[in-house]
Amino acid sequence: MRVLIKALASIALLSAFLVSPAALAEWGYNLPRGVTDISHKVFEMHMLAFWIMCVVALAVFGAMTYSIIKHRKSKGVTPATFHESTAVEIVWTVIPFIILIVLAIPAAYTLIEQEDDSNSELTIKITGYQWKWEYEYPDSGVSFFSTLAEESRQARVIGSDIDVNTVENYLLDVDKPLVIPVDTKVRFLLTANDVIHSWWIPDFAIKKDAIPGFINTMWTKVNETGTYRGQCTELCGRDHGFMPVVVEVVEKSEFNQWLASQIESKESGQQLATTN
Repeated sequence: MRVLIKALASIALLSAFLVSPAALAEWGYNLPRGVTDISHKVFEMHMLAFWIMCVVALAVFGAMTYSIIKHRKSKGVTPATFHESTAVEIVWTVIPFIILIVLAIPAAYTLIEQEDDSNSELTIKITGYQWKWEYEYPDSGVSFFSTLAEESRQARVIGSDIDVNTVENYLLDVDKPLVIPVDTKVRFLLTANDVIHSWWIPDFAIKKDAIPGFINTMWTKVNETGTYRGQCTELCGRDHGFMPVVVEVVEKSEFNQWLASQIESKESGQQLATTN
């Protein structure tokens, strides 16, 4: 029995080394590795728990299968007469306790880090509406709404005769994405105007509810430029499924140029309104 358990544990550990975390992250059914330090830590904890559970499952089901095959009645095996074993009780109490500690310590450190939004370099206010997002940059006065992209909006209409498979990023694209700089700690102030929403980007490993009358905070620091997509994950009404989140992460110089252009457009619009 002891030899069988050791063999099963060895197989599980060997599989863990043979399959790289990067390959597992690319597998559609696995947790994404993401593009932030926090998302990497979350992924590593996820994989640690996964492989521990694989070893536990192999050991338990291996022992059960071995017992069923080797100790079946047809082979003339008689039931054991003992009722308890102090050593066994201690072992299956201590092992889960050790596993819990191994998982709890890094999880606690990561949770604390996730909530520490101090020393942020940029603050953005996010307000959820039915069914769109408003993004505000308080330090510059820039703000805009982000809604479902027109291509997805047209395709989702019943009777449109548009094949949704031909629409790129169907229901995951917007007309105006949120823009943030790379390698910058960005703090988000999250609230809602009507009902509870939830802002979620899987690649950032951040998700938090937007609650009317409350301000929730979260932060991210993205390591790679690119376009990252998410969704509202709180059932907020009949068009909840058409409320995507899109974030464009750009170089700092490009972000400064974009922000300057937004400020200029806002000032031009104000001047035009005053003239009229």
